[in-house]
Parts: sequence; C-alpha cells; structure tokens
Amino acid sequence: MTGLAEAAPAKVNLFLHVLGRRADGLHLLDSLVVFAGIGDWVALDDGPGLALDGPEAAGLVAEPDNLVLRAARGMGFSGGLRLTKNLPIASGIGGGSADAAATLRLVARTTCAAVPPGLAARLGADVPVCVDSVPARFGGIGDILAAAPSLPRFGLVLANPRVTLATPEVFAARIGAFSAPATLPESWPDAAAMAAGLAATSNGLQAAAIACRPVIADVLAALERLPGCLLARMSGSGATCFGVFADPAAARDAAGLLPKNWWSWGGGLHEAGRAG
Repeated sequence: MTGLAEAAPAKVNLFLHVLGRRADGLHLLDSLVVFAGIGDWVALDDGPGLALDGPEAAGLVAEPDNLVLRAARGMGFSGGLRLTKNLPIASGIGGGSADAAATLRLVARTTCAAVPPGLAARLGADVPVCVDSVPARFGGIGDILAAAPSLPRFGLVLANPRVTLATPEVFAARIGAFSAPATLPESWPDAAAMAAGLAATSNGLQAAAIACRPVIADVLAALERLPGCLLARMSGSGATCFGVFADPAAARDAAGLLPKNWWSWGGGLHEAGRAG
C-alpha cells in the first residue's frame, strides 16, 4: 500500500423527517447529520482494481458496481484502491456513501483534479453530505445542505443487531402522513439539552423499519436501558440505532454492555466534525 488514505466515517441521522414525495418517486427529507468517530478507510493500493479487507469485508464483493469503483470511474481514475470495511453493510449509517465520498476526496487529492459537478449526487443521496463529513442539515433529496446548529460535546453508541435492511424496502413499508420540517435552535448548551430538543423530532422511517425487522425495537430498548443514555433512535433507514450520551467516555463504557453478538461501538464524533 502507498499509505495515502481517506477516512469514511459513519453517518448518523439524529433525526429524519420525510416531508413528501416527488412525482419521480424520490422522497423529500429533512435531517440533522453528524459523523461518528468510527468508519471505513479508502486507500491507494499497489494492485489493480479494488482490494477488500477489514472485519466487515465479507459482506462485500469488489464488483464493478461497488460505489468505490463507481466514484473512481467518475473521476477518471483507474488505479488500485483498497477499502477497509469496519461498518456493517446496508445498515443506515451511510457506509457505502461514505466510502464513495472518501474515494472522491482521495482521487482529488491524488490527481489534483476537482470533483465533477453533480457527481457526488449521482452516486447517491447521502454522498454529498459525506464529502465534507461534518455536521450538517440535510434536505431535499440530499441536494440541499446547510450548516448544523452549534453542537455541544457528546457521545454516541451505535448498535446493529447483525441484520441488513435495504432502504427501498423501508420506504415501501412506510405508511402514514408526511412530517413537517424540524425547528432547531442555533445551538444547544450541552448534551442533555440537545437530547431533549431532539426528542421533539423523530425518524419517520423507524416504525416501517421495525415492521420489516422487529429486532430493531429490541435494540432501541437495549440502548434506552444503558446507564446515561439521553436519547435512543434509529439512524437513516436502519437497522443501526444510536444512543446519545453526555460525553464520549460514557458512550464507550456503555457500548461494552451491549450483547456481544451485535455490532456496536461507542465514542465521540469524527475529528473533522467534533465540537466542544
């Protein structure tokens, strides 16, 4: 390996409102996104094509449609790449999108070429927000990005019960009315105030995801029972759920109490986006 690499941190939707549906079938969303201090890595590699390693690599195949390869092709790059997979696949924390975004950054840094306009959005709705990997307000179909409120220092626990869940399946199962955009303050003074404010929001896909994979309700209940958990919610279209804690140390301690056969992690935000 050459040593040149880019982090692909996990994306966490602190809330996710489904506002409506366009004529083309795409849904309009409103979300507050942060990035956790765990993720995949995309690196230059001496070999051809895409090499895979890492604890979650078994669920992937280095096929031409892999988002990393699609991102590289979009940049006109045909060199070797290596994806170290630490995040579970199809799990609601943007693993594939973060990998594609990291590939765009890596190739741009390697070749000194700008990312073509619109390429990130064509790769997926979550890819544009993952390019910068900093807290952001996410709207439209992923094409409207704005600054997040000023966030306090807090911790996150992520937990996945080792089930995959495809986003189209969840949207197909969703019933009920659409939501209004969330009203957020300019800042929260601490993690407890942030969790209390977020409690007035929701994940509009959570009920549908539980209908598809009932074990998600067990994960949420387990997070709520953890000492110090201020808020428990599902991220994205699932099945990964998260808990908000007062600080990263409390989150790390709490994550160790979850079932060992789940994928779990506890800590703070990705360094580039950490506040407080």
